[in-house]
Amino acid sequence: MKNVLVTGANKGIGFEVAKQMAELGYHVFLGCRDLHKGLESVDQLKESGISAVEALEIDVSDLSSVHNAASTLASKIDVLDILINNAGTAGPQPQNISQCDISVVKELFETNVFGVIQTTQAMIPLLEKASQPVIVNVSSEVGSLTMQTSESRNPNWDLYHVYGSTKTALNAFTIAFANEFKNSKFKINSVTPGYTATDLNGFAGFKTAAEGAKPIVKLATIGSEGPTGKFFREEGEVPW
Repeated sequence: MKNVLVTGANKGIGFEVAKQMAELGYHVFLGCRDLHKGLESVDQLKESGISAVEALEIDVSDLSSVHNAASTLASKIDVLDILINNAGTAGPQPQNISQCDISVVKELFETNVFGVIQTTQAMIPLLEKASQPVIVNVSSEVGSLTMQTSESRNPNWDLYHVYGSTKTALNAFTIAFANEFKNSKFKINSVTPGYTATDLNGFAGFKTAAEGAKPIVKLATIGSEGPTGKFFREEGEVPW
């Protein structure tokens, strides 16, 4: 049975990704900042008949927590097959960049960018042992520079100047990781779930969490001939 780590998995899209991956036959670690909430989510899945799930305490913005999580994983498994970097924060809105408090900018980058990088770095030793390691970074359309500069750009995106910038940076690091491992067995991509109703946006999205999880799961389960260094949504590839 292959092993998967999903960060930010105790609720919303992360929880649905964990559920769908487990239903496909993977052993899933639900990475959660609050272990108690993670254990509650695991109990919820087990009550529905899904047993191959475990909670893992990890705060992606805290380097010591990330290292502890990697050590805990290494004590439980020999190989990590799939890492899904889902944990993230949208921050308060509006985020007009000319007025947004710099503390908000730092907080969002700490979780959405630095958190992904240090989590990925810490998990690479376990991922390298997999026959076909996969890394999926959960991004957003607001991180697409092409879409942000399009005439059809959604004006509501102005509420998320900082959040969008973190996803642009995340996409850049997806490319960087993919380029570094381009001659290896790694598959490393970004994916956007689409406008999904979660507490990230005050449940304003038009997709359910289960629907938002689908493109993430699809990209996480690609075969050896699958893409790397790309950005996708449910409908297909997204321009950077």
